[in-house]
Amino acid sequence: MNTSEAISASAVAALADRCLDWQHKAVPATAKGSTHTDFLAEKPTLADLQTPLLTLDAEALRGNADRLASWCAERGVLLAPHGKTTMAPQLWAEQLNRGAWGITVANFAQLRVAREFGVRRLQLANSLTDPHAIEWVASVVTAEMPILSWVDSAVTVDVINRTLEAAGSDAVLDVLVELGGIGGRTGARGVEAALDVAHAVAASPHLRLVGVSGYEGSLAHTADAGSLAAVRGYLGQMGELHQRLLEEDLYGSDAVFLTAGGSAYFDDVVDVLSPCVTAGSEASPHVELMIRSGAYIIHDDGFYRGISPFSRDGGQPFKAGMHGWARVVSQPEPGLAILDAGKRDLPVDEGLPRPQLIGPALGGPMQPLAGAEITAVNDQHCFMTFDAGTTTVRPGDVVRLGLSHPCTAFDKWTLIPVLADTDGDQTVVDLIHTFF
Repeated sequence: MNTSEAISASAVAALADRCLDWQHKAVPATAKGSTHTDFLAEKPTLADLQTPLLTLDAEALRGNADRLASWCAERGVLLAPHGKTTMAPQLWAEQLNRGAWGITVANFAQLRVAREFGVRRLQLANSLTDPHAIEWVASVVTAEMPILSWVDSAVTVDVINRTLEAAGSDAVLDVLVELGGIGGRTGARGVEAALDVAHAVAASPHLRLVGVSGYEGSLAHTADAGSLAAVRGYLGQMGELHQRLLEEDLYGSDAVFLTAGGSAYFDDVVDVLSPCVTAGSEASPHVELMIRSGAYIIHDDGFYRGISPFSRDGGQPFKAGMHGWARVVSQPEPGLAILDAGKRDLPVDEGLPRPQLIGPALGGPMQPLAGAEITAVNDQHCFMTFDAGTTTVRPGDVVRLGLSHPCTAFDKWTLIPVLADTDGDQTVVDLIHTFF
């Protein structure tokens, strides 16, 4: 690929040549043998598909992507969307084409997918401890196609050093020291512990310190005052760590990054850490702030709908860009319907699906489904309760479901149809390929 491309346009475009078959549960059996392009040329609609189903909304995805890109540009903040949310190079391309710095991933397998599709700049939001991963990164990283990774202990630094020495590699990998929080996930526990890690990096012949990283989302899960205070306190510690690294001259680059920010608290990240951004000089490095929001492009009708900064600020929130569709397969007792979608089809970890609409056919007229609730989910079924006195539900009826947490929706589908507008034009305008 052309290393000036943010992602290989030809590799992404080649997905349209893939053949559809029994491996793609989102498309009808009649599509077997057709290519992605052939299928779309027939102008299929939602009515041509079947349940259970996950669909995306083109209008919502486009609007969400534009909104955060503009927000970041106005504030001079870099965006490296977390690609693990979708693992969909087509959507990565949309984000990169709107000016994203690069793509963030969570593990070695995801790194390989991203590099296969020619993503030029990558960040691994994790530590390299697997020898195979360390050797692979060392073999593929270049100045034109960098890979940043994180370290949170001197032991990790030693693992990387020993692995590269044993491999006879002279590679130097760019790393960020990760600050964690008590009760959180990874990350050095406290500024002093993180400084010890930075000293180990500075002494390493195979590592170069290029920034500070962290994830505030592991410390809070709501938007109440206590959670926001915890988030902002942690971000303040990241800023303190950065200042100490400057004072002790531990950075190994004249351009460094401060990176935090998922899709829940990115406004707080920018508010607290923006004062650390500097243009750089002979005496100090150029410092940039980078957020890693990933779920924003899809958004949802659950967790992120409630916690996103654009929902909390009283303005215009992101729009839910995914919906589930399930058919009633049984109505065994009054007020109970069993649907043909379950944990293998829809996300449940951040809240159960929410019934929104019901109708006699997929793609046909639907009515609001007031008072209905999903009370339990099995592998392949949902239990939906409803008021049998006011609502009629029959086997064969289709229910549209609002979903929570795109990160655990996409991994259940190798192919996801995109509708022009879920509430209006339900023409299938694209098929999104995923690589989990």
